[in-house]
Amino acid sequence: MKNILLKNGFIKGKKVKNLIKFEYKVPGGKLIKIFASIKNGFIEEIKITGDFFLHPEESIDELEEKLKGVKIDDETKIRNILTEFFKSKTLIGATAEDFLLALKGALNRA
Repeated sequence: MKNILLKNGFIKGKKVKNLIKFEYKVPGGKLIKIFASIKNGFIEEIKITGDFFLHPEESIDELEEKLKGVKIDDETKIRNILTEFFKSKTLIGATAEDFLLALKGALNRA
Protein backbone atom coordinates (compact mmCIF):
# COMPACT_ATOMS: atom_id res chain seq x y z
CA MET A 1 0.00 0.00 0.00
CA LYS A 2 1.19 3.50 -0.77
CA ASN A 3 2.05 6.00 1.92
CA ILE A 4 -0.91 8.21 2.74
CA LEU A 5 -0.18 11.86 3.40
CA LEU A 6 -1.87 13.21 6.50
CA LYS A 7 -1.75 16.62 8.12
CA ASN A 8 0.90 15.51 10.62
CA GLY A 9 2.90 13.27 8.29
CA PHE A 10 2.23 9.96 6.61
CA ILE A 11 0.33 6.79 7.42
CA LYS A 12 2.64 4.05 6.21
CA GLY A 13 0.59 1.15 4.90
CA LYS A 14 2.96 -1.57 6.08
CA LYS A 15 3.20 -0.33 9.66
CA VAL A 16 -0.35 0.79 10.42
CA LYS A 17 -2.88 -1.77 11.53
CA ASN A 18 -6.52 -1.30 10.60
CA LEU A 19 -5.79 1.07 7.73
CA ILE A 20 -8.83 1.55 5.52
CA LYS A 21 -9.05 2.94 2.00
CA PHE A 22 -12.48 3.43 0.47
CA GLU A 23 -13.75 5.24 -2.60
CA TYR A 24 -17.34 6.36 -3.02
CA LYS A 25 -18.63 7.47 -6.41
CA VAL A 26 -21.34 10.09 -6.06
CA PRO A 27 -24.29 9.51 -8.42
CA GLY A 28 -23.58 11.95 -11.23
CA GLY A 29 -19.83 11.70 -11.17
CA LYS A 30 -17.77 13.03 -8.25
CA LEU A 31 -15.50 10.81 -6.15
CA ILE A 32 -14.92 10.87 -2.38
CA LYS A 33 -11.86 8.99 -1.10
CA ILE A 34 -11.51 8.06 2.56
CA PHE A 35 -8.27 6.93 4.18
CA ALA A 36 -8.61 6.08 7.86
CA SER A 37 -6.70 4.44 10.67
CA ILE A 38 -8.97 2.79 13.24
CA LYS A 39 -7.91 1.93 16.77
CA ASN A 40 -10.15 0.17 19.32
CA GLY A 41 -13.26 1.07 17.33
CA PHE A 42 -12.46 4.78 17.07
CA ILE A 43 -11.19 6.92 14.19
CA GLU A 44 -7.55 7.57 15.00
CA GLU A 45 -6.51 9.34 11.78
CA ILE A 46 -8.53 10.26 8.70
CA LYS A 47 -7.83 11.87 5.35
CA ILE A 48 -10.61 12.83 2.93
CA THR A 49 -9.82 13.62 -0.70
CA GLY A 50 -11.60 13.51 -4.03
CA ASP A 51 -12.70 15.57 -6.99
CA PHE A 52 -15.56 17.37 -5.24
CA PHE A 53 -15.32 21.12 -4.66
CA LEU A 54 -15.34 22.54 -1.13
CA HIS A 55 -14.97 26.18 -0.16
CA PRO A 56 -13.02 27.19 1.72
CA GLU A 57 -10.75 24.42 0.42
CA GLU A 58 -8.65 24.12 3.58
CA SER A 59 -11.76 23.48 5.67
CA ILE A 60 -11.51 19.75 4.88
CA ASP A 61 -8.77 19.68 7.55
CA GLU A 62 -11.34 20.98 10.03
CA LEU A 63 -13.75 18.17 9.14
CA GLU A 64 -11.02 15.56 9.53
CA GLU A 65 -10.19 16.91 12.99
CA LYS A 66 -13.86 16.78 14.02
CA LEU A 67 -14.07 13.12 12.98
CA LYS A 68 -10.98 12.01 14.91
CA GLY A 69 -11.86 10.18 18.09
CA VAL A 70 -15.41 9.35 16.97
CA LYS A 71 -16.61 5.80 17.51
CA ILE A 72 -16.90 4.17 14.10
CA ASP A 73 -20.41 2.80 14.70
CA ASP A 74 -21.87 6.09 16.00
CA GLU A 75 -23.74 7.06 12.83
CA THR A 76 -25.80 9.70 14.65
CA LYS A 77 -22.69 11.56 15.81
CA ILE A 78 -21.04 11.30 12.39
CA ARG A 79 -24.22 12.57 10.70
CA ASN A 80 -24.44 15.49 13.16
CA ILE A 81 -20.78 16.42 12.57
CA LEU A 82 -21.30 16.40 8.80
CA THR A 83 -24.59 18.32 8.92
CA GLU A 84 -23.18 21.03 11.17
CA PHE A 85 -19.92 21.25 9.22
CA PHE A 86 -21.52 21.67 5.80
CA LYS A 87 -23.98 24.34 7.00
CA SER A 88 -21.28 26.98 6.70
CA LYS A 89 -19.40 25.60 3.66
CA THR A 90 -19.96 25.62 -0.08
CA LEU A 91 -19.93 22.06 -1.44
CA ILE A 92 -20.29 21.32 -5.15
CA GLY A 93 -20.55 17.87 -6.67
CA ALA A 94 -21.49 16.06 -3.46
CA THR A 95 -23.75 16.44 -0.43
CA ALA A 96 -23.37 15.85 3.29
CA GLU A 97 -25.33 12.63 2.72
CA ASP A 98 -22.75 11.53 0.13
CA PHE A 99 -20.01 12.08 2.70
CA LEU A 100 -22.00 10.04 5.22
CA LEU A 101 -22.34 7.18 2.72
CA ALA A 102 -18.61 7.34 1.95
CA LEU A 103 -17.70 7.30 5.65
CA LYS A 104 -20.13 4.45 6.37
CA GLY A 105 -18.66 2.45 3.50
CA ALA A 106 -15.14 3.00 4.79
CA LEU A 107 -15.89 2.39 8.46
CA ASN A 108 -17.88 -0.77 7.72
CA ARG A 109 -14.58 -2.26 6.53
CA ALA A 110 -13.00 -1.84 9.96
